[in-house]
Amino acid sequence: MSQIDILLPKMGESVAEATIIKWLKNEGDHVAADEPIVEIATDKVDSEVPAPQDGILLKRLVNDGDVVKVGQLIAHIGTAVESKSTPPAAAPPTAPSNGRPTATPQPAAAAASAEPIGKSGPGGKFYSPLVRNIAQSEGVSLSELESIAGSGQGGRVTKRDILDFLPQRGSSPAPVAAPAPAAAAPAPVASSAPATTAAKPAAPKLVPGPGDELIEMDRMRKLIADHMVMSKATSPHVTSFVEADVTNLVLWRDRVKGPFEKREGEKITFTPVFIMAIAQAIKEMPMINVQVDGQTIIKKKDINIGMAAALPTGNLIVPVIKNADRYNLTGLAKAVNDLAKRAREGKLSPDEISGGTYTVTNVGTFGNVLGTPIINQPQVAIMAMGAIRKKPAVLETPTGDVIAIRHMMFLSHSYDHRVVDGALGGRFVRRVADILEAWSLDQDF
Repeated sequence: MSQIDILLPKMGESVAEATIIKWLKNEGDHVAADEPIVEIATDKVDSEVPAPQDGILLKRLVNDGDVVKVGQLIAHIGTAVESKSTPPAAAPPTAPSNGRPTATPQPAAAAASAEPIGKSGPGGKFYSPLVRNIAQSEGVSLSELESIAGSGQGGRVTKRDILDFLPQRGSSPAPVAAPAPAAAAPAPVASSAPATTAAKPAAPKLVPGPGDELIEMDRMRKLIADHMVMSKATSPHVTSFVEADVTNLVLWRDRVKGPFEKREGEKITFTPVFIMAIAQAIKEMPMINVQVDGQTIIKKKDINIGMAAALPTGNLIVPVIKNADRYNLTGLAKAVNDLAKRAREGKLSPDEISGGTYTVTNVGTFGNVLGTPIINQPQVAIMAMGAIRKKPAVLETPTGDVIAIRHMMFLSHSYDHRVVDGALGGRFVRRVADILEAWSLDQDF
């Protein structure tokens, strides 16, 4: 009988890697079909990898804390009959967790003399492509990498290790980087080194005061922080604001929320209405529904709207309603309620938080009248819905202008100015406001 290779599964359109959180089975344990064998985590959601069929876990090829690429081999499963003979044959693939078998002896020496950080350092430590990319983007030198006490197998430096190291660098990068330009002054590359260092100044070293509480960021908060910084560095953000009179919408909801809950068994909120209005505006202005790949604009066919949801931990997650333009109001309400409930319970699947093409966040939930949201990459726009409040407003009537009490709200539209100009960004948010203002009191659900 054949041995079964367990690969890290694809977990959504934009997910390229995951962290091994915890193995649930040991080598030699029996596993049943569809039984979880390992817990994994991406920058969006935690998940589990199940066994494809009954068998014995022969070999675990990665360890807790390792960062693994989608499609990478992580384990071997075999039948109970072949479990005694198969492990020796499966032993060679374990090498990739420390380095590639054909390249291990040579890159160590090459890395010591080459400027770029190689797969292995002078001390024999293996550096994954992810760790090397982080080091390069943060200006971490090879000597600094060598000084990090890795928590991975054989002292390997993991993504978590290098991210934990960065805040502790303090002013140390300056002394490390300073000798290089002086020693290489005649060389052409000398001028670029100081520029790189100056572009990324080290954060000031903070000294906690008496009584201060130190709270370690959890894994999800670290990933959110990285994603937000990356978005601001990637997209030049511009935000346009409009104020909408949603009195008819409020009166309509007050009228239908009782019958809707009685008929459908759940509540109707304003969020599905906001999503319906945004989906309609996208169909009219499809260049909002795009992504940027270098100097190429990718116009997305599907309208997949993400809705930012706060978790009990205080962190944020964005479940996605795929093909939101194809739902009626009842369908949207059910989808919104279901995703929000399972987000709070931590039961979303990776596919349900990936593939979004536009995002809406309801800051009014927290009593905020407006916000300036950060774009959820690789999207190019996001809209924040403010709190609905009663305010005096001027109304035009056939007999003249009057002041009346109306239900008003602000809409904030942040967009990537590389591809969305002010005219399009402004027209889009105005169009969403117009749709909400024109909401009929007789609207069906």
